[in-house]
Amino acid sequence: MTKDEALQIFRDSGALLEGHFVLRSGLHSRQFFQCALALQQMPIVEKLGAALAAKLKPLGAVTVVSPAMGGLVIGQEVARQLGLRFIFVEKEEGKLVLRRGFKIAAGEKILVVEDVVTKGGRVQETLDIVRANGGQVVGVAMVVDRSNGTVNFGLPFVSLISLQVETFEPANLPPDLAKIPAVKPGSK
Repeated sequence: MTKDEALQIFRDSGALLEGHFVLRSGLHSRQFFQCALALQQMPIVEKLGAALAAKLKPLGAVTVVSPAMGGLVIGQEVARQLGLRFIFVEKEEGKLVLRRGFKIAAGEKILVVEDVVTKGGRVQETLDIVRANGGQVVGVAMVVDRSNGTVNFGLPFVSLISLQVETFEPANLPPDLAKIPAVKPGSK
């Protein structure tokens, strides 16, 4: 799947929004990828999951882990496509943690799969959890990389869409954006 094909899926599903948005990272942007809108249709999930799985198969993982909520649907589909185990980390008292009896074996080869990355904070938290539990992360994947190429986890890194999307610090908004009320459509 090409970047343009993946981007068209977001446009067709209404998942690429335009306006003034506050991202989970705290940055502001004119664009927002509402992956949940694209991933509500199972044929789209299957198509995007297959595209990521094809790029990830050579890494030899045995488990996929995703941060909840955003990464759950695509992470589970990537695991299904590759025939791997799927687990997730979730928030507890404001921090991501491994719960529900999920265990990671020492040396277990793990892929981290997320929906959208801007600064990579949730992915980094997930990497830290996997490593603290003795796992070996073999790669990171996401549907959309909005990091402007700045996020580097020191691992193989795969995305279907990588865009140069302008983001702004809250105190440094351009005048046209400052005139539009900000919306926070993602998770809090």
